This record gives sequence, structure tokens and C-alpha cells, in this order.
Amino acid sequence: MMRILVVSDTHRQNGNLCKVLAKIGRIDLLIHLGDVEGSEDYIREIAGCPVEMVAGNNDFFSGLPREREIAFGAYRALLTHGHYYNVSFTLERLREEARERGVQIAMFGHTHRPVVDRSGPVDLINPGSLSYPRQDGRRPSYILMELDRDGLVHYTVNYL
Repeated sequence: MMRILVVSDTHRQNGNLCKVLAKIGRIDLLIHLGDVEGSEDYIREIAGCPVEMVAGNNDFFSGLPREREIAFGAYRALLTHGHYYNVSFTLERLREEARERGVQIAMFGHTHRPVVDRSGPVDLINPGSLSYPRQDGRRPSYILMELDRDGLVHYTVNYL
């Protein structure tokens, strides 16, 4: 079994990320989908596992990549902040890009609203924001991804 924590849009407010890491225990990978605003090294330090990060629209002087493609289990995933795909308005451009690249999962942030959309050939997931949530109820959110014994992926949106 593999456990992956997916977060985004912490905007240098790392207190809630620390709380989440303490709460969920052991993870195999931490994925941050952008807007770390200079906290890259700190996040790598506290994660206790490998970390994958991409740059968000507020990561002006960051050396982080704009996008990454990673593999885990039988899956390939596209990691992006999402602003280059206009995810605030539609998920179709991101869905099409992911489909063309042959990935099974596209992860994005930017909107500060959690999404798990498994309706198409590509799973679209957004963990929301741990620092400035914008969905109804405005609760900080993250996604815990788990690969079960059969290697199948499961997503759970969690709230602080």
C-alpha cells in the first residue's frame, strides 16, 4: 500500500501543513501543486519523505518546474498548478492535455477548491488550499491518495 499526500496553495503559511503531516502519519510521497512562495526547502525538510513540487502563479523567483510528470504504481500523473490551463473557468483544456500525454491522473491547484473528478479517461484532482480555502465552508483541505494492495488508486478529500 502506498500513501501520497497532495496539497496546494499554502502561500508560505505552513502551519496547517505541519498539522496535516502530524495528523496523517507516515506517507510515501508529498506532492505540492504550487504557490509555496519560497517555502520549498522548509517543506522538503518537514515532509519526512520524497517531495514533488511545481511552481504556481505566485512562485515568481522559484526554480521549481512549471509542470512535472511522475509515475507511481501503474499510474502516470501530470502535476501542474493549473493557471496555464485556465482551470478557474474550465477543466477541459487540462483534461485534453493530460489525455494527449497519456497520463491517467492530472493534479492541479490554483482554484483553492477541492475537486475529485473521475468522470473521464483522466482523473482530475485538486486538493484545494490549506491556507486560503475558497469553497463553501472555507475549510482548509488536502487529498490523501492511496494505492491499495491491488495497485488501484483511491482519493480522499480531507478537511482540517
